[in-house]
Amino acid sequence: MKHRETNYKTDRELVAAVLVGDKQAFAVFVRQTENLVAKIIFQMTGGSGDRKDLAQEIYIRAYQNLAGFQFRSKLSTWIAQIAYYDCLHYLKKKKLTYLENIPEESISADTDLPAEMRLFQSDLSIILTEAVAQLPPLYQTLITLFHEEEMSYSEIAGITGLPEGTIKNYLFRARRVLRDYLLKRYDKEEL
Repeated sequence: MKHRETNYKTDRELVAAVLVGDKQAFAVFVRQTENLVAKIIFQMTGGSGDRKDLAQEIYIRAYQNLAGFQFRSKLSTWIAQIAYYDCLHYLKKKKLTYLENIPEESISADTDLPAEMRLFQSDLSIILTEAVAQLPPLYQTLITLFHEEEMSYSEIAGITGLPEGTIKNYLFRARRVLRDYLLKRYDKEEL
């Protein structure tokens, strides 16, 4: 049944199939959205051991509420919104913060290795991933949605419930923190 995914050309067709009990259609829905959901969970909760349970809860909630999906956004945006809010709930329950000030001492330069050796051992994407990991969870999530998932400000606003202006502001701040981190950690010539 590898070709089954091609039977669902639109979100409406996929949702309709799930709603009539087509388990394969729900599996397609999960496959199409699991990377996005995993990125949001990882960015929002970091190294939490609860990530698999959280993902399962997100898909259970999506399944239970799928009949109420009104197609005002893409299906992937809708599941991303569920993931985002479930992660916020998780952080509040665990009394963790998702947007905090970044202490100056957390942006420290690792000078144990010569600069050439650090760059030789890792490529730019690894360096950038490491830098993004230094950001607060909300900033990490916004960077991921905007730059990796290539979502628009309005799609991100639909997911997070934040105004577009706030998203632009947070993205600006996140990029500035990333720039400062990278400039402190590496010489300009190395980047």
